[in-house]
Amino acid sequence: MRIHAASIAAFLAYAASSTSAFAPSSYLNGGNAANNIPSRRRSVVATNSAGAIFTPRITRIYNGGIIPATTSLPSAADSSISELHKRRPRPAYVPGRISDPDYVRIFDTTLRDGEQSPGATLTSSEKLEIARNLAKLGVDVIEAGFPIASPDDFNAVKQIADVVGNEIFDDGYVPVIAGLSRANEKDIQRAWDAVRGAARPRIHTFIATSDIHMQRKLNKTPDEVVKIAVNAVKFARGLGCDDIEFSPEDAGRSDPVFLYRILGEVIEAGATTLNIPDTTGWNMPWEFGTLIRKLRENVPGAENVVFSTHCQNDLGLATANSLSGALNGARQLECTINGIGERAGNASLEEVVMSLALKGDEQFRSGPLGSGRLYTAINPVYITSTSKMVAEYTGMKCQPHKAIVGANAFQHESGIHQDGMIKDKTTYEIMTPESIGLMRGDSQSGAGIVLGKHSGRNAVGTRLRELGYDLDVDKLNAVFARFKEVAEKKKGGLDDDDLESLVSDQAGYVNEVWRVTGLQATTGLSGIPTATVKMMGPDGVERYVSATGTGPVDAVYKAIDQIMGVSVILETYSMNSVNEGIEALASTRVVIKPVVNGPNDSSVMDAQTSQLREKKFSGSGSDTDIITSSARAYVAALNKLLTWQMRRMAAASEMRDTTGMGGAVAVEGVAPVVVA
Repeated sequence: MRIHAASIAAFLAYAASSTSAFAPSSYLNGGNAANNIPSRRRSVVATNSAGAIFTPRITRIYNGGIIPATTSLPSAADSSISELHKRRPRPAYVPGRISDPDYVRIFDTTLRDGEQSPGATLTSSEKLEIARNLAKLGVDVIEAGFPIASPDDFNAVKQIADVVGNEIFDDGYVPVIAGLSRANEKDIQRAWDAVRGAARPRIHTFIATSDIHMQRKLNKTPDEVVKIAVNAVKFARGLGCDDIEFSPEDAGRSDPVFLYRILGEVIEAGATTLNIPDTTGWNMPWEFGTLIRKLRENVPGAENVVFSTHCQNDLGLATANSLSGALNGARQLECTINGIGERAGNASLEEVVMSLALKGDEQFRSGPLGSGRLYTAINPVYITSTSKMVAEYTGMKCQPHKAIVGANAFQHESGIHQDGMIKDKTTYEIMTPESIGLMRGDSQSGAGIVLGKHSGRNAVGTRLRELGYDLDVDKLNAVFARFKEVAEKKKGGLDDDDLESLVSDQAGYVNEVWRVTGLQATTGLSGIPTATVKMMGPDGVERYVSATGTGPVDAVYKAIDQIMGVSVILETYSMNSVNEGIEALASTRVVIKPVVNGPNDSSVMDAQTSQLREKKFSGSGSDTDIITSSARAYVAALNKLLTWQMRRMAAASEMRDTTGMGGAVAVEGVAPVVVA
């Protein structure tokens, strides 16, 4: 798991000299800035008998019993650091009601809507890691997926509900775990079976309400749609679920009068949250805000539910529309990390959260609820690590100029800007990078440590934690092994970018079924590019194959296909230099898709269209050798595919793999050579 470690001397020095590390100026008048940072957890720094710093652990609740969890916040060497990792207290969670009208719930749908992004693909283990980071971030609701889509999706949602949905933090916080379903009994039952193990389970059901959707997609009359919606909520209620969210899909283009009617009836049926989606990103901020205000004023029973927003980004207005919704009384905002999602994406969590953190105290006072001093309980110090994790696991990198988390967000090129930054950082920065977990200017662990081939596991692990990666023992061992391999080849040691690239290199520890143990390639202006690849399979036997291709990478990939017995299409291949110089690490990312009706077919159901689509799998790899880097990335993606297939087969009680070959099949006419 990757969490941000805050034992950073440079940040402490900066925070001591500047009261604007995070909070807006209105928070700073007459108080300590550190006390105004939204707290993530009410932890107290303590020491053991040897004087080592530790923090209280999360606890997990299973079947009524309390079990200590291994997940904890990073060690802190100072009370100021502890303050940074605390989050602001939130009202006690009650479905359909928020005791403080100024509090805004954050609903994260990265694992559901975000994964529907073209090219995005996540394994169950990756979803679990992201969910855990979202809990550290402090989101109120995690929409874990669409359980009916496939057995693997169901298992992923259930795992998150059973694990993350029961990790109780010191102050009683535990995220709500939601499962999406269409408005029919089969979907709802499946969603409930997936999330019911969470301490706070929620069913999120939806049906389209715009004229074009009802007529062209559903072929239903408005009366039929109302009946379906009401029956869906009643059925969910009958299962024992007391936290039900209802969404009128394409509400942004629906007749408001019809919305008044259907929303009023689902409230009467038992809905506790009404989510208003701008499904196509059609609305302007003032249009969408007016819609939220009218719904709150005209829907019967509106005072008994929480209104929510779900805004798509087709016109680049998702964040603006979400904030307009909050201004007009919405108290749940749905968003995703890095803004990923269908088509142009969703409202970006980091943009929504930091907008409320910096402007929520001043710019929302004309709203209809509370004092207008809006706030969340998100701890932004985890934004950077969560953003990087999502980008790496989905294969969807942020554009450099992306707000908050883009590579250029805190870079200053202009001489005028640089002069201002040298004199006073607040001249050109409205927030500090440290406030979102991006530790600027703290290379070499603040202690002159250069990571090279003689560095030990503790030095590497310490720097990784400072960069926001708190890996478990197995993953740290895998990264350390790769670190040693690369450090032997790279003079001058590895910098932070190199180290992060090794963490994202998934070939060494994610779903490892097959691994490359040897590789040799030849190419040139004359002759045929040829590659010989040796791999270790799940049965512990090494096999090797030689193949030719249009280039060395193509030859390597064809050899790997023959050994693993797969039939896939390489959709995306990209390579970047991690840093400068002839010894720079190469970072490769690939996206593959199984051949339709082939031996590795991976059809899954799309949550919105209900149509089957081929699931895609991404992989990444790093090495100073670009051919090796390419091979590692490709094998990582193929291992994900085979692991996903095995889980699907097991869950569906279909033909089970008894060969130990990870779902691979023989390629007719090609017999891999077994190494004795």
